[in-house]
Amino acid sequence: MPVLTRLIPSPVVVDIRPGALDDLACVLADERISQSGRLAIAVSGGSGARLRERVAPSLPGADWFEVGGGTIDDAVRLAGAMKAGRYDAVVGLGGGKIIDCAKFAAARVGLPLVAVATNLAHDGLCSPVATLDNDAGRGSYGVPNPIAVVIDLNVIREAPVRFVRSGIGDAVSNISAVADWELSHRVNGEKVDGLAAAMARQAGEAVLRHPGGVGDDGFLQVLAESLVLTGIAMSVSGDSRPGSGACHEINHAFDLLHPQRAAAHGEQCGLGAAFAMYLRGAHDESAAMAEVLRRHGLPVLPEEIGFTVDEFVRVVEFAPETRPGRFTILEHLDLKTEQIKDVYADYVKAIGS
Repeated sequence: MPVLTRLIPSPVVVDIRPGALDDLACVLADERISQSGRLAIAVSGGSGARLRERVAPSLPGADWFEVGGGTIDDAVRLAGAMKAGRYDAVVGLGGGKIIDCAKFAAARVGLPLVAVATNLAHDGLCSPVATLDNDAGRGSYGVPNPIAVVIDLNVIREAPVRFVRSGIGDAVSNISAVADWELSHRVNGEKVDGLAAAMARQAGEAVLRHPGGVGDDGFLQVLAESLVLTGIAMSVSGDSRPGSGACHEINHAFDLLHPQRAAAHGEQCGLGAAFAMYLRGAHDESAAMAEVLRRHGLPVLPEEIGFTVDEFVRVVEFAPETRPGRFTILEHLDLKTEQIKDVYADYVKAIGS
């Protein structure tokens, strides 16, 4: 009988520890990603400039490119600027916008990407997707996985704590996303990739159940690993399903309906996940999730991020329109305005104000 296996797209290197940034050149050389040191490094003009001063002496053969923002035009300009050089790899050194621009540019010029994350705001640092603003709003573009992911926990500590909190909300929302995926399987027969679902769920559970806080190295290590695993889970499934369900539909609805007032991605996803868990009847799990989110300083009620109840109800009602074709608890219940108001009132009572 033949033994069937599959290759899992994943980074060659995942280096998560204090001091990892200082060893970047050695890691890339040892893993034969760039023995010559010829690298195209994309950074922001703010924190990226400070990191450049720190890293540049160990990478004398690198060329540095400042990225203006997180738009498709920025990514295309970056790719155009890099075409003139002969590089071993592209390094995205910064937050999500910089890494997503570097992902897109690297794919465009046919080079591997090294993601060096300076914050843990969301799971996109290792995903096969680049999220970039365009003339129509925001688009998701398929790209190869990073060949390496480097996360220096000392650098993570230097970033504003709100980025860590956002990552917590994004990681924990996996639990709700996988539940939505399994719901679609039961109702519509949608195929669930068991390995991807297991990876994403366990990544979320690891963060949810860890007793540490945002200032603990042990907790930051688990959070970073969970975000990386979620990105790999998306690659395994070939879809964002493992980390995106009703929670992310609610997040996208906040962004589209209130682009000037929207909160951090992970804050909205965490709130959306806690509410979605309540919608599917998992009241104890919803309350437990809300308790953990609160412990880490994340919102669990729309008022905590500056929205009224009526605005939140409209967000939930609009959310399914953000991802046509995706089936979650929101599409399954198809609640109308007054029904959402009633369920929200029950949710508030269940989690406590």
